[in-house]
Amino acid sequence: MAKRNWKVGFLVAILIGLAGPAMAQQSSPQVSIVQKWLGSGHANPESPSFTHWSGQDAIPANCAMCHSGEGFRDFWGVDGSTVGVIDHPIVPGGVVDCETCHNDVMATPQPVTFPSGITINAEGTVATCMTCHQGRQSGPAVAAATAGMVADAVNADLRFINPHYAPAAAMQMGSAGGGGYQYPGLSYMTRFTHVRSITQCIDCHDPHSLEIEVQSCVRCHGTEDLRAIRTSMGDYDGDGHTDSGIYADISSLSKTLREAIGTYSVNIVQTEIAYVDRFPYFVHAENTEDAGTVYTSWTPRLLRAAYNYKFVTSDPGAYAHNPHYAIQLLHDSIADLGGAMGHHYPIGERPH
Repeated sequence: MAKRNWKVGFLVAILIGLAGPAMAQQSSPQVSIVQKWLGSGHANPESPSFTHWSGQDAIPANCAMCHSGEGFRDFWGVDGSTVGVIDHPIVPGGVVDCETCHNDVMATPQPVTFPSGITINAEGTVATCMTCHQGRQSGPAVAAATAGMVADAVNADLRFINPHYAPAAAMQMGSAGGGGYQYPGLSYMTRFTHVRSITQCIDCHDPHSLEIEVQSCVRCHGTEDLRAIRTSMGDYDGDGHTDSGIYADISSLSKTLREAIGTYSVNIVQTEIAYVDRFPYFVHAENTEDAGTVYTSWTPRLLRAAYNYKFVTSDPGAYAHNPHYAIQLLHDSIADLGGAMGHHYPIGERPH
């Protein structure tokens, strides 16, 4: 463990030295790239994404794929191993380093299988991003977990299904990726294709700093405030306004769904739920006997809505990655909970 952390620290120290003032004066493209990478979350050895397993002998295989550059390379067979599995222990302490993305395997299009079981033939080098930004769960998993159960009856076998963090690829793919829980009988937005010149993650995000290259948006949308952008004129949150960015509709609907989840838990389940922005996310509310402990009184209807809430809000860029898919999931979850309570939420029109 100490040896691994020493190696990471030594690598970072070397790169900092390379990117120092003396070399910066040369305006070298390599220096710029190193500086950008060093400032990104991918290079931060102190991030919980990389320190969560500190003190353990190895990162669990199903986590190592994305929480270690070495694990990623093992999963994709960059090191000559079998593709699709982690077949040797990955010691904690690594980061998403240069070779994670810059290798012969990831330089070519690769098929990426999402948690839903759907395989997407990724274009260009998108497979690198898709691998770790697809989430860890799916709508079909929620459907399978609740199949055959009475919608509003508490079932002791149910537990919250966590889609994990930053599922940008699953959001962008929409129904083609199966990331959200999709209510039977309704249609859902497929992949959000944006425009012809923007088809890959790095068309919007700097591949090293990870920051959004705002000027590529300004050329068409005329603003650097990305949350103010709106190209759809529907009133999707029922506030009577269409002059704000689509981000505002998603934010408003997310708030409404969170409130509906709480109201349903009181009126139907009779065990109040609360959301906290950390694991385990859904807990017993403060005024209950088990306040603050993991919530266990799940009905199928409540679990489906809670999953969609977490899926949408876990992608802070949903308004750009696939706004209509996010809105559809929120709309349908709110309507489903409201229907069970005999309450109509004025949430505007549903995009089609």
